[in-house]
Amino acid sequence: MSEMVGWREWVSLPELGIQRLKCKVDTGAKNSALHAFGLEPFDKDGMQWIRFSIHTDEQDLSQIQICEAKVNDIRAVTDSSGNVSERYFIRTRIQIGEHRLKISVSLTSRDTMTYKMLLGRTALRKAGLLVNPTKSFMQGSE
Repeated sequence: MSEMVGWREWVSLPELGIQRLKCKVDTGAKNSALHAFGLEPFDKDGMQWIRFSIHTDEQDLSQIQICEAKVNDIRAVTDSSGNVSERYFIRTRIQIGEHRLKISVSLTSRDTMTYKMLLGRTALRKAGLLVNPTKSFMQGSE
């Protein structure tokens, strides 16, 4: 039996040092996406890495976390408006309720979006999670 999540949930990204982040669960999106700005690619031990900043609180944009992660891929992504852009993808651990899994996340500007993270259907399928679109925060409250 699969576990249910709401259309928005609290998540943590411990490998990036992010303890709590409000996330929109989106079955219409194949990939997960994280709002990132100030992207700075660099080499570390012969591998491509990326340094970036994120807003950890959509109400208080002064709350910024600087993160570093190994680049997993760079590929073209078509957004919901039909615009195609090249994005960096990283793999990082996410925790949603008691579920912990490694997912692929694209780094993109979500300045105009309410939620700074989008959890796509690939990650939902991997975790065996089903979405109840009438509920929020089924995996834990604020």
